[in-house]
Amino acid sequence: MPKLVYDFAEGNKDMKQLLGGKGANLAEMTNLGLPVPPGFTITADACRAYLETGAVPADLADEIDHHVALLEQKMGKKLGQADDPLLVSVRSGAAVSMPGMMETVLNVGLNDDSVNGLAHHSGNPRFAWDAYRRLIQMFGKTVLGMDGDVFEDAIEHAKEAKGTRNDLDLDAADLQGLVETFKQAVHEHTGREFPQDPRTQMDLATEAVFRSWNSDRAILYRRQERIPTDLGTAVNICSMVFGNLGMDSGTGVAFTRDPSSGQPGVYGDYLQNAQGEDVVAGIRNTVPLADLEQIDKASYDDLMEIMATLEGHYRDLCDIEFTVERGKLWMLQTRVGKRTAAAAFRIATSLVDEGVIDTDEALQRVKGAQLAQLMFPRFDADAAKDLITKAIGASPGAASGKVVFTSAAAVEAAERGEKVILVRRETNPDDLHGMIAAQGILTSRGGKTSHAAVVARGMGKTCVCGAEELDVNVAQGTIKVNGTVLEAGELISIDGTTGEVFRGEVPVVPSPVVQYFEGTLAPDAGDELVASVHRLITHADDVRRLGVRTNADTADDAARARRFGAAGIGLCRTEHMFLGERRESVERLILADNDADREAALAELEPLQRGDFLELLDAMDGLPVTIRLIDPPLHEFLPSMEELAVKVAVARERGSASDHDEKLLAAVERLHEQNPMLGLRGVRLGLVIPGLFAMQVRAIAEAAKELRGRGRDPRPEIMIPLVGAVQELHLARDEVEGVLAEVGAGFEIPIGTMIELPRAAVIADQIAEAADFFSFGTNDLTQTTWGFSRDDVEGAFFSRYLEKGIFAVSPFESIDREGVGALVRTGVDRGRASKPDLKLGVCGEHGGDPDSIHFFHEVGLDYVSCSPFRIPVARLEAGRAALAE
Repeated sequence: MPKLVYDFAEGNKDMKQLLGGKGANLAEMTNLGLPVPPGFTITADACRAYLETGAVPADLADEIDHHVALLEQKMGKKLGQADDPLLVSVRSGAAVSMPGMMETVLNVGLNDDSVNGLAHHSGNPRFAWDAYRRLIQMFGKTVLGMDGDVFEDAIEHAKEAKGTRNDLDLDAADLQGLVETFKQAVHEHTGREFPQDPRTQMDLATEAVFRSWNSDRAILYRRQERIPTDLGTAVNICSMVFGNLGMDSGTGVAFTRDPSSGQPGVYGDYLQNAQGEDVVAGIRNTVPLADLEQIDKASYDDLMEIMATLEGHYRDLCDIEFTVERGKLWMLQTRVGKRTAAAAFRIATSLVDEGVIDTDEALQRVKGAQLAQLMFPRFDADAAKDLITKAIGASPGAASGKVVFTSAAAVEAAERGEKVILVRRETNPDDLHGMIAAQGILTSRGGKTSHAAVVARGMGKTCVCGAEELDVNVAQGTIKVNGTVLEAGELISIDGTTGEVFRGEVPVVPSPVVQYFEGTLAPDAGDELVASVHRLITHADDVRRLGVRTNADTADDAARARRFGAAGIGLCRTEHMFLGERRESVERLILADNDADREAALAELEPLQRGDFLELLDAMDGLPVTIRLIDPPLHEFLPSMEELAVKVAVARERGSASDHDEKLLAAVERLHEQNPMLGLRGVRLGLVIPGLFAMQVRAIAEAAKELRGRGRDPRPEIMIPLVGAVQELHLARDEVEGVLAEVGAGFEIPIGTMIELPRAAVIADQIAEAADFFSFGTNDLTQTTWGFSRDDVEGAFFSRYLEKGIFAVSPFESIDREGVGALVRTGVDRGRASKPDLKLGVCGEHGGDPDSIHFFHEVGLDYVSCSPFRIPVARLEAGRAALAE
């Protein structure tokens, strides 16, 4: 069995997979000589073994014994000793930060005897009994699975009896009474006494941390953030230091730069006479970190020096947890801090300007998902607004929705398609479902480092915290503020940048980042964020190998995509051109029962198609435009069989049935398929309906020829869909080439195919012989590989599959590398083995997904194609993919 326990002095920051982020960084700070309380880390290997077998590894107890003995030797005190006992914290620490999702137990080692010794040694009985009640409260909830409200209600009753709303007004006697109440509650709810043996407390708390890896909220958070499920968590056993010893003590969280804006400065929260969890829990409103300079200048100066050391060492924004114990500063945690999307871009370019990192590394520190967040609209500054209050802008964005007071209500409303704002006094990890479902989060307590703020920033969710003027009454479902009462269901708007809260819905305007991509805001116009985005997207364009095209069916979409940086069109869906008023012509084509009627219908459609292609090719002049010939089954252009059957039946009953409707119903019934997405569509339509593909090809060629005559540079590419056999492609290509020769466009027009069937990927070497290019249609390839229809299954069972861990993410959102991805790789390898210069792209929705873009780079595609709005994201991720090699 490998080593399962490491002293803090034995690790370093590069051991996150084994020691977790918290343990690795505690080790790093220890090695840097920073004031870290001594302790040790139980590895994630031990957690994984526990989760696999349900039992603690056999050798773990002996290793813990050894390290406890070393810790006792260092501290000069022992666990459980009656006078001045050694107390420890038991804290989780996964390799990837999961703030608040797993468990912590503080003050482990206290019992009925040692609490008196702690009171005597500290000279502060209130502190000792406060520490003991915290231990029982955390242990009861975390280890014994009790409802946390049992303890919170008891605290509220104690404060009511005291006539106060402030925890600090409870004295030692009050807290001693709470301890007895808590112990009685433990016995009543669990049938067991609160354990008095410190080592039993530590062992049970450690197991609870292991179990918390698979808690509902941890699973949900991992799914939301796409964190692997098999990492497990380390456990950190750290000697306690106390911020609740009096007003000369305290606890805080600091950032080396503002996590909301990225600006350098003094950012964070501090709380006097408090213990670690009090700050992030948001149960008491903090003071700004800068106030620590007046409260305790020596500790403040030490902290500023340490913050500079850590940022210089990690070369990034650092998030720091610290405690001041009677004027002595202790470091409890550091990590590369979560930040808003805007801060991520600003910090990356600032660090380049400061000479800390180069532009390659700066690009790797921002993500496409963050860029997408920056493109969301923001509130119109000139619109009329009804300001309710102003608080702390904790996570930027503009969000409007109906007020809900519980996470369950948020989830239920979201399932009905309603937009909501989750309003709470403070959030806790159990609120994660509601936070995900809501458009934004508003709390009356907490600051920029509270649970709500940290989690919202990580998710890119708009959040306003610390709105003290709000009297949030969850039981009554009301918010009272300055004489105004808001009830559940009322519309409010929150601005996560300014911290403003408005009554009603506030209009939004495009973000400056979108204005930049649209070309209406210059990168040097003075907007710092736009300048940062410009620098990094430009560098991404310089280093990326993958081209980025767009999926566009209209000239307007094409023009916007071009402004956003598209290098052409990777998918033009021609079937969209047959909708609206043109349905009648398509109906006539389908109803035609002789060559003359069919040719007449095609003759009606051809000039319309030619006009479409003229506009599209002109908008993308000089860039490739891949035009997919008609793909979907014909029933999509016809009325619903059920509706038409009812209409005809009623008309027959009245004796007024029309020949057209009768004929149309017969055609609909003839064309009806049990599974039309696997039926008469794609290349099969072109082979079964004479002249259909020829009409489209002629319209493309004539449009290109006309534009050439005007001195333009059209570059159409013709794509034949749903090919599964090379014979299909040969037949279709022969027809296409015949039409092109007849029109005489005067230049070569490439002819390729979509690879969207598993069989096509497997025989790609054969298909490549008849194709000038491939475009992987990963939407259909996903459907046909998995054997399900996207339209039918996403609402039917995907949520259950995500909950059960069958999917980490929907395979329609991010490519299934093991299955669909393997087919793409096969298609690439076999296609290029047959034709080394074969051009390869992808035009499914995955073309705009950041994770999928990295995969497409790895397998050697030439370009991705996505919706216009996703083009900047694809450009950025294509650059990051090139640097990740």
